[in-house]
Amino acid sequence: MEDILLIQAIERYLDGTMLPAEKAYFEELRVNNAEIDQMVVEHNMFLHQIDSFSHKVNFKNNLQDIHAKLLSIGDINEGQPKTTKAKIISIYHKYKQVSLVAASVAGIIALFVTALTAYFTPIQSGPIDVSKDLRNEINSIKNAQAAQGKLINEVKSKLPDNQKYINSGTGFLIDAKGFLVTSAHVLKGSGANVVDNFGKEYKANIIKIDLTKDLAILKIVDEEFVAPKTLPYAIKYQNSSLAEEIFTLGFPRNEMVYNFGSISAKTGFNNDTSSYQLQLNANPGNSGGPILNKEGEVIGVLLSKQDHADGISFAIKSKNLLRFIEQSKKEDTLLTKIKLPSYSQISTKSREVQVSKIQNCVFLVKAYGK
Repeated sequence: MEDILLIQAIERYLDGTMLPAEKAYFEELRVNNAEIDQMVVEHNMFLHQIDSFSHKVNFKNNLQDIHAKLLSIGDINEGQPKTTKAKIISIYHKYKQVSLVAASVAGIIALFVTALTAYFTPIQSGPIDVSKDLRNEINSIKNAQAAQGKLINEVKSKLPDNQKYINSGTGFLIDAKGFLVTSAHVLKGSGANVVDNFGKEYKANIIKIDLTKDLAILKIVDEEFVAPKTLPYAIKYQNSSLAEEIFTLGFPRNEMVYNFGSISAKTGFNNDTSSYQLQLNANPGNSGGPILNKEGEVIGVLLSKQDHADGISFAIKSKNLLRFIEQSKKEDTLLTKIKLPSYSQISTKSREVQVSKIQNCVFLVKAYGK
């Protein structure tokens, strides 16, 4: 019953029938509950698919009506060839656009019917129970996510012998050759592997850890890793402004999660000038993830969440991240190969495009030990 009420609330939210106070409460609930936010996105996509399918079916029916009308007036004659060549040519020129559209639509309809079979099988003569279908679809997604998590840990795992995963967080590329940054406190144990947005795991080496700054550098050393040509974002050296809009990608679970917020203070915990305070809903698995501004520039590294304060997080300023990288280069010759991205390639793109470009550069970091 609670699932039905939740789905009904989501539908009222999407169709704009919620009262302003109720809508404000529901939007706050979306920000604080990633699972409900995901359900809203999935339900919205589902409703769009149903509308699109309905339009395609109606269009197909209209084409069939046109076809029947042409048959009735004798402009087309199924099964019997036209006796006059001129008549055939005339009909072709008259209806060639309709024919091409019909052929294209028939192909599109076939694809949509195949893709949406799960929603409409068996076909009901009465009204479709959308809530029931949606719940079944959500359960299928949850089962798939659970299976994916199990697959990552058991089937595709590159965990060394006699080791087990003991902690996880997020990391992101600072160089296209496979150098990543994450939080030092994520790397409990003796080593770490990383997993990309598609669930593929790669071996990695821990190159540098600074517990004081809570930063670490890893290097992907797996022969199966295909390095990107360039990184879409830059790392900003200047400080950011109070109330500046920010967003992050990370792995509080096996699936990548997007969150957004703003800079709520220019200093961190206990007035720490090396970090920001963020109005951002984050979980422990987000630690080490990139904080980006609306131009697609990294302005910080997510550090931690404030205990007993929902929606309050901290991030190490990108200026201090750059200092950490430069100092590490002086101490380790391997790190002199790091070439930081110089400019953001996504500064003028929409948020959806920015996320689609960035997500392939963000990894789940899985620390292991005995």
